Amino acid sequence: MNNENMTPREIVEYLDSYIIGQQNAKKAIAIALRNRYRRLQLDEKLQEEVTPKNILMIGSTGVGKTEIARRMAKLMHLPFIKVEASKYTEVGFVGRDVESMIRDLVLASLHLVENEYRIKSQDAIQEYIIDKIAKVLLPPLPNSVSDEKKEEYAQSFNKMKNKIKDGSMDAIKIEISIQKKFFDNDQNMPLDIIKVQESIIKVLNKEQETFKKEMTIKEAKQALQQEASDAILDFENLKSEALYRAEKSGVIFIDEIDKVAVSNKEGSRQDPSKEGVQRDLLPIVEGSVVNTKYGPIKTDHILFIAAGAFHLSKPSDLIPELQGRFPIRVELDSLDENAMYQILTQTKSSIIKQYQALLATEGVNLIFEEDSLKELAKLSFNANEKTEDIGARRLHTTIERVLEDISFDADLYKNKDFKITKQLVQEKLCNLIENTDLARYIL
Repeated sequence: MNNENMTPREIVEYLDSYIIGQQNAKKAIAIALRNRYRRLQLDEKLQEEVTPKNILMIGSTGVGKTEIARRMAKLMHLPFIKVEASKYTEVGFVGRDVESMIRDLVLASLHLVENEYRIKSQDAIQEYIIDKIAKVLLPPLPNSVSDEKKEEYAQSFNKMKNKIKDGSMDAIKIEISIQKKFFDNDQNMPLDIIKVQESIIKVLNKEQETFKKEMTIKEAKQALQQEASDAILDFENLKSEALYRAEKSGVIFIDEIDKVAVSNKEGSRQDPSKEGVQRDLLPIVEGSVVNTKYGPIKTDHILFIAAGAFHLSKPSDLIPELQGRFPIRVELDSLDENAMYQILTQTKSSIIKQYQALLATEGVNLIFEEDSLKELAKLSFNANEKTEDIGARRLHTTIERVLEDISFDADLYKNKDFKITKQLVQEKLCNLIENTDLARYIL
Protein backbone atom coordinates (compact mmCIF):
# COMPACT_ATOMS: atom_id res chain seq x y z
CA MET A 1 0.00 0.00 0.00
CA ASN A 2 1.22 3.52 -0.86
CA ASN A 3 1.08 5.20 2.54
CA GLU A 4 0.90 8.68 1.01
CA ASN A 5 -2.30 7.72 -0.80
CA MET A 6 -4.17 6.15 2.13
CA THR A 7 -7.85 7.01 2.48
CA PRO A 8 -9.14 8.45 5.78
CA ARG A 9 -10.79 5.11 6.55
CA GLU A 10 -7.51 3.24 6.06
CA ILE A 11 -5.66 5.73 8.29
CA VAL A 12 -8.25 5.30 11.06
CA GLU A 13 -8.04 1.49 10.75
CA TYR A 14 -4.26 1.71 11.20
CA LEU A 15 -4.60 3.99 14.24
CA ASP A 16 -7.23 1.62 15.73
CA SER A 17 -4.57 -1.06 16.10
CA TYR A 18 -2.50 1.19 18.39
CA ILE A 19 -4.99 3.54 20.07
CA ILE A 20 -8.27 2.51 21.69
CA GLY A 21 -11.30 4.75 21.10
CA GLN A 22 -10.94 8.49 20.39
CA GLN A 23 -12.69 8.11 17.02
CA ASN A 24 -13.35 11.86 16.62
CA ALA A 25 -9.67 12.71 17.00
CA LYS A 26 -8.63 9.91 14.63
CA LYS A 27 -11.12 11.07 11.99
CA ALA A 28 -9.94 14.68 12.25
CA ILE A 29 -6.31 13.63 11.81
CA ALA A 30 -7.16 11.27 8.93
CA ILE A 31 -9.09 13.98 7.06
CA ALA A 32 -6.30 16.52 7.62
CA LEU A 33 -3.75 14.08 6.16
CA ARG A 34 -5.95 13.16 3.21
CA ASN A 35 -6.51 16.84 2.45
CA ARG A 36 -2.75 17.27 2.16
CA TYR A 37 -2.68 14.57 -0.52
CA ARG A 38 -5.71 16.13 -2.26
CA ARG A 39 -4.04 19.54 -2.22
CA LEU A 40 -0.96 18.24 -4.03
CA GLN A 41 -3.20 17.02 -6.88
CA LEU A 42 -4.36 20.61 -7.60
CA ASP A 43 -2.66 23.08 -9.95
CA GLU A 44 0.06 25.21 -8.35
CA LYS A 45 -2.00 28.42 -8.13
CA LEU A 46 -4.83 26.73 -6.27
CA GLN A 47 -2.37 24.81 -4.07
CA GLU A 48 -1.13 28.09 -2.61
CA GLU A 49 -4.67 29.05 -1.64
CA VAL A 50 -5.46 25.81 0.20
CA THR A 51 -4.00 26.02 3.71
CA PRO A 52 -3.97 23.23 6.32
CA LYS A 53 -6.84 23.09 8.81
CA ASN A 54 -4.91 23.02 12.07
CA ILE A 55 -6.26 20.89 14.91
CA LEU A 56 -6.68 21.56 18.62
CA MET A 57 -6.97 18.42 20.77
CA ILE A 58 -8.48 18.80 24.22
CA GLY A 59 -8.08 15.97 26.71
CA SER A 60 -6.39 14.77 29.88
CA THR A 61 -2.88 13.38 29.89
CA GLY A 62 -2.48 9.77 28.79
CA VAL A 63 -5.62 9.52 26.61
CA GLY A 64 -3.74 9.24 23.31
CA LYS A 65 -3.23 12.79 21.98
CA THR A 66 0.50 12.50 21.34
CA GLU A 67 0.28 8.84 20.28
CA ILE A 68 -2.26 9.62 17.53
CA ALA A 69 -0.04 12.34 16.05
CA ARG A 70 3.17 10.29 16.41
CA ARG A 71 1.70 7.16 14.83
CA MET A 72 0.23 8.94 11.84
CA ALA A 73 3.50 10.80 11.13
CA LYS A 74 5.42 7.52 11.28
CA LEU A 75 2.89 5.84 9.00
CA MET A 76 3.03 8.58 6.37
CA HIS A 77 6.84 9.08 6.60
CA LEU A 78 6.32 12.77 7.30
CA PRO A 79 8.77 15.24 8.86
CA PHE A 80 7.39 15.38 12.41
CA ILE A 81 8.42 16.92 15.69
CA LYS A 82 6.76 17.16 19.09
CA VAL A 83 7.40 20.30 21.10
CA GLU A 84 6.06 21.61 24.41
CA ALA A 85 4.63 25.12 24.40
CA SER A 86 5.71 25.61 28.02
CA LYS A 87 9.40 25.36 27.00
CA TYR A 88 9.25 28.52 24.86
CA THR A 89 9.63 32.11 26.03
CA GLU A 90 8.70 35.44 24.53
CA VAL A 91 11.41 37.16 22.46
CA GLY A 92 13.54 39.13 24.90
CA PHE A 93 13.28 36.53 27.69
CA VAL A 94 15.95 33.91 28.36
CA GLY A 95 15.00 30.57 26.75
CA ARG A 96 14.08 29.05 23.39
CA ASP A 97 12.34 31.25 20.85
CA VAL A 98 9.29 29.94 19.01
CA GLU A 99 11.05 29.95 15.61
CA SER A 100 13.35 27.18 16.86
CA MET A 101 10.51 24.66 16.36
CA ILE A 102 10.70 25.31 12.61
CA ARG A 103 14.46 24.81 12.62
CA ASP A 104 13.93 21.55 14.51
CA LEU A 105 11.39 20.46 11.88
CA VAL A 106 13.86 21.13 9.06
CA LEU A 107 16.49 19.08 10.89
CA ALA A 108 14.00 16.21 11.35
CA SER A 109 13.15 16.44 7.65
CA LEU A 110 16.85 16.33 6.71
CA HIS A 111 17.41 13.20 8.84
CA LEU A 112 14.35 11.58 7.22
CA VAL A 113 15.53 12.37 3.68
CA GLU A 114 19.15 11.42 4.43
CA ASN A 115 18.12 8.03 5.83
CA GLU A 116 15.99 7.31 2.76
CA TYR A 117 18.83 8.22 0.40
CA ARG A 118 21.34 6.23 2.46
CA ILE A 119 19.18 3.11 2.07
CA LYS A 120 18.85 3.68 -1.68
CA SER A 121 22.61 4.32 -2.02
CA GLN A 122 23.77 1.62 0.39
CA ASP A 123 25.53 -0.44 -2.32
CA ALA A 124 27.44 2.59 -3.59
CA ILE A 125 28.41 3.63 -0.04
CA GLN A 126 29.73 0.14 0.76
CA GLU A 127 31.64 0.07 -2.53
CA TYR A 128 33.34 3.38 -1.64
CA ILE A 129 34.37 2.07 1.81
CA ILE A 130 35.70 -1.26 0.52
CA ASP A 131 37.55 0.46 -2.32
CA LYS A 132 39.30 2.89 0.06
CA ILE A 133 40.37 0.11 2.46
CA ALA A 134 41.61 -2.04 -0.44
CA LYS A 135 43.77 0.84 -1.70
CA VAL A 136 45.47 1.00 1.72
CA LEU A 137 46.26 -2.72 1.62
CA LEU A 138 47.17 -2.71 -2.07
CA PRO A 139 48.36 0.77 -3.16
CA PRO A 140 47.71 1.71 -6.83
CA LEU A 141 50.42 1.00 -9.44
CA PRO A 142 52.29 3.83 -11.19
CA ASN A 143 51.02 4.66 -14.71
CA SER A 144 54.32 3.56 -16.31
CA VAL A 145 53.82 -0.20 -15.69
CA SER A 146 52.90 -2.60 -18.48
CA ASP A 147 49.35 -3.57 -19.37
CA GLU A 148 50.08 -7.11 -18.18
CA LYS A 149 51.03 -5.83 -14.72
CA LYS A 150 47.89 -3.68 -14.66
CA GLU A 151 45.76 -6.73 -15.45
CA GLU A 152 47.40 -8.76 -12.66
CA TYR A 153 46.92 -5.84 -10.25
CA ALA A 154 43.22 -5.53 -11.18
CA GLN A 155 42.64 -9.23 -10.46
CA SER A 156 44.47 -9.02 -7.10
CA PHE A 157 42.57 -5.84 -6.22
CA ASN A 158 39.18 -7.46 -6.89
CA LYS A 159 40.14 -10.51 -4.79
CA MET A 160 41.19 -8.18 -1.97
CA LYS A 161 37.87 -6.32 -2.16
CA ASN A 162 35.93 -9.59 -1.98
CA LYS A 163 37.84 -10.63 1.15
CA ILE A 164 37.18 -7.24 2.79
CA LYS A 165 33.52 -7.51 1.86
CA ASP A 166 32.97 -11.01 3.27
CA GLY A 167 34.58 -10.05 6.60
CA SER A 168 37.46 -12.53 6.47
CA MET A 169 39.97 -9.67 6.98
CA ASP A 170 38.06 -7.78 9.67
CA ALA A 171 40.65 -8.39 12.40
CA ILE A 172 43.62 -7.01 10.39
CA LYS A 173 44.89 -3.62 11.56
CA ILE A 174 45.53 -0.82 9.07
CA GLU A 175 46.40 2.87 9.20
CA ILE A 176 43.79 4.82 7.29
CA SER A 177 42.97 8.49 6.64
CA ILE A 178 39.64 9.63 8.08
CA GLN A 179 38.01 12.94 7.16
CA LYS A 180 37.62 15.22 10.14
CA LYS A 181 34.66 17.52 10.72
CA PHE A 182 35.76 20.65 12.53
CA PHE A 183 32.36 21.92 13.54
CA ASP A 184 29.12 20.13 14.29
CA ASN A 185 26.89 23.18 14.06
CA ASP A 186 23.99 23.54 16.41
CA GLN A 187 20.81 23.95 14.36
CA ASN A 188 19.67 26.69 16.75
CA MET A 189 22.96 28.62 16.62
CA PRO A 190 22.65 32.16 15.20
CA LEU A 191 23.03 32.16 11.42
CA ASP A 192 25.84 34.73 11.41
CA ILE A 193 28.01 32.44 13.62
CA ILE A 194 27.23 29.44 11.37
CA LYS A 195 28.32 31.43 8.29
CA VAL A 196 31.60 32.44 9.96
CA GLN A 197 32.32 28.79 10.84
CA GLU A 198 31.57 27.66 7.28
CA SER A 199 33.90 30.36 5.91
CA ILE A 200 36.70 29.10 8.17
CA ILE A 201 36.20 25.54 6.92
CA LYS A 202 36.46 26.67 3.29
CA VAL A 203 39.90 28.22 3.79
CA LEU A 204 41.35 25.21 5.58
CA ASN A 205 43.69 23.02 3.52
CA LYS A 206 42.52 19.55 2.50
CA GLU A 207 45.39 18.00 4.46
CA GLN A 208 44.08 19.60 7.64
CA GLU A 209 40.65 18.04 7.13
CA THR A 210 41.95 14.47 7.47
CA PHE A 211 43.85 12.54 10.10
CA LYS A 212 45.42 9.08 10.11
CA LYS A 213 44.43 6.48 12.64
CA GLU A 214 45.30 2.83 13.21
CA MET A 215 42.28 0.54 13.53
CA THR A 216 40.97 -2.84 12.45
CA ILE A 217 39.29 -3.18 9.08
CA LYS A 218 35.99 -3.82 10.89
CA GLU A 219 36.38 -0.51 12.75
CA ALA A 220 37.41 1.26 9.53
CA LYS A 221 34.21 0.14 7.79
CA GLN A 222 32.22 1.89 10.52
CA ALA A 223 34.46 4.97 10.72
CA LEU A 224 34.21 5.60 6.98
CA GLN A 225 30.38 5.52 6.87
CA GLN A 226 29.93 9.30 7.18
CA GLU A 227 32.75 10.08 4.74
CA ALA A 228 31.30 7.64 2.20
CA SER A 229 27.81 9.11 2.59
CA ASP A 230 29.16 12.63 2.05
CA ALA A 231 31.02 11.49 -1.05
CA ILE A 232 28.11 9.57 -2.59
CA LEU A 233 25.14 11.69 -1.58
CA ASP A 234 24.58 15.14 -3.06
CA PHE A 235 24.11 17.18 0.12
CA GLU A 236 22.75 20.22 -1.73
CA ASN A 237 19.99 18.07 -3.22
CA LEU A 238 19.30 16.56 0.21
CA LYS A 239 18.93 20.05 1.71
CA SER A 240 16.57 21.14 -1.05
CA GLU A 241 14.46 18.00 -0.67
CA ALA A 242 14.39 18.35 3.12
CA LEU A 243 13.23 21.97 2.93
CA TYR A 244 10.58 21.05 0.35
CA ARG A 245 9.20 18.21 2.47
CA ALA A 246 9.19 20.29 5.65
CA GLU A 247 7.28 23.04 3.82
CA LYS A 248 4.76 20.84 2.04
CA SER A 249 4.20 17.95 4.46
CA GLY A 250 5.76 18.89 7.81
CA VAL A 251 3.77 18.30 11.00
CA ILE A 252 4.41 20.06 14.31
CA PHE A 253 2.69 18.73 17.43
CA ILE A 254 2.54 21.45 20.09
CA ASP A 255 1.82 19.85 23.44
CA GLU A 256 0.83 21.68 26.63
CA ILE A 257 -0.68 24.59 24.68
CA ASP A 258 -2.92 25.17 27.72
CA LYS A 259 0.19 26.11 29.75
CA VAL A 260 0.56 29.37 27.78
CA ALA A 261 -3.16 30.22 27.95
CA VAL A 262 -3.86 33.17 30.24
CA SER A 263 -6.76 32.37 32.54
CA ASN A 264 -8.72 35.21 34.15
CA LYS A 265 -8.52 33.25 37.42
CA GLU A 266 -4.76 33.76 37.57
CA GLY A 267 -5.16 37.49 38.17
CA SER A 268 -1.98 39.38 38.94
CA ARG A 269 0.04 36.19 39.42
CA GLN A 270 0.05 35.27 35.72
CA ASP A 271 3.34 34.91 33.85
CA PRO A 272 3.74 38.02 31.66
CA SER A 273 5.50 36.02 28.95
CA LYS A 274 2.61 33.60 28.34
CA GLU A 275 0.67 35.92 26.05
CA GLY A 276 3.97 36.92 24.44
CA VAL A 277 4.61 33.26 23.50
CA GLN A 278 1.16 33.10 21.91
CA ARG A 279 1.83 36.27 19.91
CA ASP A 280 5.22 34.92 18.77
CA LEU A 281 3.54 31.66 17.79
CA LEU A 282 0.81 33.41 15.78
CA PRO A 283 2.88 34.44 12.68
CA ILE A 284 4.47 30.97 12.55
CA VAL A 285 1.06 29.27 12.47
CA GLU A 286 -0.47 31.90 10.15
CA GLY A 287 2.37 31.60 7.67
CA SER A 288 5.73 33.33 7.54
CA VAL A 289 9.31 32.77 6.37
CA VAL A 290 11.83 31.44 8.90
CA ASN A 291 15.56 31.41 8.19
CA THR A 292 17.31 28.15 9.04
CA LYS A 293 20.83 26.82 8.66
CA TYR A 294 19.75 25.05 5.46
CA GLY A 295 17.84 27.93 3.90
CA PRO A 296 14.57 29.86 4.35
CA ILE A 297 11.32 27.94 4.81
CA LYS A 298 7.71 29.09 4.45
CA THR A 299 5.42 27.87 7.22
CA ASP A 300 2.12 28.43 5.34
CA HIS A 301 1.49 24.74 4.63
CA ILE A 302 2.92 23.12 7.76
CA LEU A 303 0.20 21.26 9.70
CA PHE A 304 0.04 22.31 13.37
CA ILE A 305 -1.64 20.04 15.91
CA ALA A 306 -1.94 21.61 19.35
CA ALA A 307 -2.99 19.70 22.45
CA GLY A 308 -3.69 20.45 26.07
CA ALA A 309 -5.61 19.23 29.10
CA PHE A 310 -7.12 22.69 29.81
CA HIS A 311 -7.79 21.81 33.48
CA LEU A 312 -6.94 25.28 34.79
CA SER A 313 -7.83 27.22 31.66
CA LYS A 314 -10.11 27.00 28.62
CA PRO A 315 -9.38 27.09 24.88
CA SER A 316 -11.12 30.49 24.91
CA ASP A 317 -8.32 31.77 27.18
CA LEU A 318 -5.96 31.66 24.18
CA ILE A 319 -5.73 34.96 22.29
CA PRO A 320 -8.55 35.16 19.68
CA GLU A 321 -6.15 35.34 16.72
CA LEU A 322 -4.46 32.10 17.74
CA GLN A 323 -7.80 30.38 18.40
CA GLY A 324 -8.80 31.21 14.84
CA ARG A 325 -5.76 29.39 13.47
CA PHE A 326 -6.99 26.09 14.97
CA PRO A 327 -10.42 25.74 13.36
CA ILE A 328 -10.79 22.00 14.04
CA ARG A 329 -11.31 21.10 17.69
CA VAL A 330 -11.72 17.61 19.06
CA GLU A 331 -12.28 16.56 22.65
CA LEU A 332 -10.78 13.24 23.69
CA ASP A 333 -12.60 10.98 26.13
CA SER A 334 -11.22 9.94 29.49
CA LEU A 335 -10.35 6.25 29.67
CA ASP A 336 -12.81 4.01 31.51
CA GLU A 337 -12.16 0.51 32.87
CA ASN A 338 -13.14 -1.19 29.61
CA ALA A 339 -10.81 1.06 27.60
CA MET A 340 -7.97 0.18 29.98
CA TYR A 341 -8.63 -3.53 29.40
CA GLN A 342 -8.69 -3.07 25.62
CA ILE A 343 -5.38 -1.18 25.75
CA LEU A 344 -3.84 -4.17 27.52
CA THR A 345 -5.28 -6.81 25.19
CA GLN A 346 -6.10 -5.36 21.77
CA THR A 347 -3.31 -2.98 20.81
CA LYS A 348 -0.25 -3.96 18.80
CA SER A 349 2.91 -3.89 20.89
CA SER A 350 0.80 -3.54 24.04
CA ILE A 351 2.58 -3.13 27.36
CA ILE A 352 1.74 -6.79 28.18
CA LYS A 353 3.50 -8.00 25.02
CA GLN A 354 6.45 -5.74 25.80
CA TYR A 355 6.94 -7.21 29.29
CA GLN A 356 6.52 -10.76 27.97
CA ALA A 357 9.21 -10.10 25.35
CA LEU A 358 11.56 -8.52 27.90
CA LEU A 359 11.35 -11.45 30.32
CA ALA A 360 11.58 -13.95 27.45
CA THR A 361 15.16 -12.74 26.97
CA GLU A 362 15.83 -14.27 30.43
CA GLY A 363 14.05 -17.50 29.46
CA VAL A 364 10.91 -16.68 31.51
CA ASN A 365 7.53 -17.46 29.93
CA LEU A 366 5.27 -14.80 31.43
CA ILE A 367 1.56 -15.74 31.29
CA PHE A 368 -1.25 -13.31 32.14
CA GLU A 369 -4.55 -14.94 33.06
CA GLU A 370 -7.67 -13.24 31.73
CA ASP A 371 -8.92 -12.33 35.21
CA SER A 372 -5.59 -10.74 36.06
CA LEU A 373 -5.81 -8.43 33.04
CA LYS A 374 -9.33 -7.36 33.98
CA GLU A 375 -8.20 -6.73 37.56
CA LEU A 376 -5.22 -4.70 36.33
CA ALA A 377 -7.56 -2.56 34.22
CA LYS A 378 -9.98 -2.13 37.12
CA LEU A 379 -7.34 -1.16 39.67
CA SER A 380 -5.56 1.18 37.24
CA PHE A 381 -8.86 2.92 36.58
CA ASN A 382 -9.52 3.17 40.33
CA ALA A 383 -6.07 4.65 40.90
CA ASN A 384 -6.83 7.32 38.30
CA GLU A 385 -10.14 8.06 40.03
CA LYS A 386 -8.61 8.40 43.50
CA THR A 387 -5.44 10.30 42.55
CA GLU A 388 -4.45 12.29 39.47
CA ASP A 389 -5.90 10.96 36.21
CA ILE A 390 -2.90 10.13 34.03
CA GLY A 391 -4.82 7.92 31.62
CA ALA A 392 -3.13 4.90 30.08
CA ARG A 393 0.19 5.84 31.69
CA ARG A 394 -1.24 4.48 34.94
CA LEU A 395 -1.01 0.98 33.44
CA HIS A 396 2.77 1.31 33.34
CA THR A 397 2.99 2.11 37.04
CA THR A 398 0.59 -0.64 38.17
CA ILE A 399 2.09 -3.36 35.97
CA GLU A 400 5.60 -2.40 37.02
CA ARG A 401 4.50 -2.79 40.64
CA VAL A 402 3.02 -6.25 39.95
CA LEU A 403 6.07 -7.47 38.02
CA GLU A 404 8.73 -5.96 40.26
CA ASP A 405 9.64 -9.21 42.06
CA ILE A 406 9.63 -11.46 38.99
CA SER A 407 11.79 -8.91 37.12
CA PHE A 408 14.26 -8.92 40.00
CA ASP A 409 14.34 -12.74 40.37
CA ALA A 410 14.07 -13.59 36.65
CA ASP A 411 17.18 -15.81 36.81
CA LEU A 412 15.38 -18.12 39.29
CA TYR A 413 12.59 -18.78 36.77
CA LYS A 414 14.71 -19.48 33.71
CA ASN A 415 12.98 -21.93 31.30
CA LYS A 416 9.85 -21.85 33.48
CA ASP A 417 6.32 -20.46 33.20
CA PHE A 418 5.28 -17.68 35.55
CA LYS A 419 1.56 -16.97 35.81
CA ILE A 420 0.16 -13.56 36.74
CA THR A 421 -3.12 -14.31 38.53
CA LYS A 422 -5.93 -12.08 39.77
CA GLN A 423 -4.90 -12.92 43.36
CA LEU A 424 -1.30 -11.78 42.72
CA VAL A 425 -2.51 -8.49 41.23
CA GLN A 426 -4.78 -7.87 44.23
CA GLU A 427 -1.98 -8.67 46.70
CA LYS A 428 0.34 -6.16 45.03
CA LEU A 429 -2.13 -3.35 44.39
CA CYS A 430 -5.37 -3.48 46.40
CA ASN A 431 -4.08 -2.19 49.74
CA LEU A 432 -1.91 0.37 47.97
CA ILE A 433 -4.79 1.86 45.96
CA GLU A 434 -7.11 1.92 48.98
CA ASN A 435 -4.57 4.09 50.81
CA THR A 436 -4.98 7.27 48.71
CA ASP A 437 -2.02 9.12 50.23
CA LEU A 438 0.32 6.20 49.59
CA ALA A 439 -1.04 5.64 46.08
CA ARG A 440 -0.44 9.29 45.23
CA TYR A 441 3.30 8.87 45.85
CA ILE A 442 3.90 5.29 44.73
CA LEU A 443 1.49 4.98 41.80
